[in-house]
Amino acid sequence: MSTATLDTGGRHSGGQAAAAALPLSGTMTGFWLSVRFILRRNWLRLLIWAAVLAIMIPVVYDSQQQAFPTQADRDAYAGVANTPAVAAMTGLPYAAGSLGGILVIKIWMTLAVAIGFAVIFLVTRNGRADEEAGRTELLRSSALGRHAYSTANYVVSGALGLVTGILISLLCLSVNLPVAGSLVMGASIAGTALAFVGIAAVCGQFSSTSRGANSLGVMAMALFYFIRAGADLQSDGVDPSALSWFSPIGWAQNMRPFGQDTWWPLLPLLALGVGGCALALRMETGRDLGMGLLPDRAGPARATAFLAEPVGLVLRLQRGSLIGWFAGAAVAGVFFGGVAQAMTNVLDPSNPFAKSFVGSSNSMLDGVLGIFVLFNGLLAGAFAVQCMAGARSEEAAGRLESQLAGALSRYKWLGAQVLVAAAGSGLMLLLGGYLTGVSSNGAATGGELAAASLAYWPAVLLMVGVMLCLHGFLPRLSISLTWAVYGISVMVAMFGGLFSLSEKVIKSTPFGAVPRMPADDFALTPLVVLSVLAVVLAALGIWRFRNRDIVAE
Repeated sequence: MSTATLDTGGRHSGGQAAAAALPLSGTMTGFWLSVRFILRRNWLRLLIWAAVLAIMIPVVYDSQQQAFPTQADRDAYAGVANTPAVAAMTGLPYAAGSLGGILVIKIWMTLAVAIGFAVIFLVTRNGRADEEAGRTELLRSSALGRHAYSTANYVVSGALGLVTGILISLLCLSVNLPVAGSLVMGASIAGTALAFVGIAAVCGQFSSTSRGANSLGVMAMALFYFIRAGADLQSDGVDPSALSWFSPIGWAQNMRPFGQDTWWPLLPLLALGVGGCALALRMETGRDLGMGLLPDRAGPARATAFLAEPVGLVLRLQRGSLIGWFAGAAVAGVFFGGVAQAMTNVLDPSNPFAKSFVGSSNSMLDGVLGIFVLFNGLLAGAFAVQCMAGARSEEAAGRLESQLAGALSRYKWLGAQVLVAAAGSGLMLLLGGYLTGVSSNGAATGGELAAASLAYWPAVLLMVGVMLCLHGFLPRLSISLTWAVYGISVMVAMFGGLFSLSEKVIKSTPFGAVPRMPADDFALTPLVVLSVLAVVLAALGIWRFRNRDIVAE
């Protein structure tokens, strides 16, 4: 229990005052033990995040070397990159004529947003989620200091950002990029991570649930991303707008690796990270364990008939995630369509990289549209996996047992999760494909690319089947293993040609097996095979789930 909850009646406020008066050494008792405990629980998750983000540097760099082998090719790409669509999505193209500058355009924003999400989820998992589940109270019932576990959580999360930044710098140096730019590249990503550790720490103090804390953190991430995008759209050439200084993503972006190589924006990023963590610890002192600073809003006295149904409950619980994914699919579709013609003009049809990237079509435009349709499929696949991961989270948190205690059967509960994932991913495919077509300036129609995107639905359903099967047989490992299968399939489908993998190997993966229309001709057989595999794996998983015990975390 916390010190505040040990005292009852009129001594409640006195308990909080006594806790606040404890010396720092007392509140930090057990800090290093907490660090070891958090590392032991999360070492695989930390390793995967750091390795996957860092390894993208040599992969993307090698691809752009092959795509833009001469300075003339890079200059041509610089003209394409200097568009509002690129500025809004990936930032200002301040050095688009160099290999380092192209690397920043292609990967920096992805790395910054990904590491931001990683630390937000990590801080919540080891902070608010543990508090919500009662583990923090159990740990504090011994000699563990009031702030030891929270501080250890912030230190481990910040260390993930630092290690990832160091690996990125080392891998930039390994491909012979300039030393100064390589160091700034890694530092900018590490600084972004530290800033969002501070933001996530504060968000965890406001909400009383892990779902709410993650939602606040993600909303902050989205707000800062759109502020940065708006600032870049208002820029004067490649000079940033003053609005960019209202976003930590903008601060990190203004370090400009492989351009000006500016170090001083790292200072406000560090200040935000350290200040946010310090503020969170101070807020932790002034509240009861298990409670958030924001009061829980009372819901309606009676649920609607729709909310009383399993599907309605799933939609209600995941509405924030659904809105975010569909907004992302819409933005991506408009962006892909807007740059399709320009990318066609830049890529050389005789370039081996271009051929392996866009497929075997004689039409470079069709090849570019085909790869953009594949991107829509990959987004829908990630959405479906994330939706199904929510089912495992409900079970791990112990909320499933209370739902099954009534008349609700396991089949209906799991079926609702599957229906939302399957139907939602299908709608995402249609939306992304349609918007890609209508924004492509006549390169294709919305209907054509919507149909081409929907062809990836069997591959997405196979990801759902994999998750269901693993959820049935290996529930504790189901989320991580499914994401691993998804990640491998994405890498092979996207970059199999660059890795000199055979066509047979590429087509043996879920997303690689789908014909890349409009570049490739439609083929029914692989879609049928994927659908059958999805049904078989899903049936096995549902059968096993029906007969096994509920497995908490």
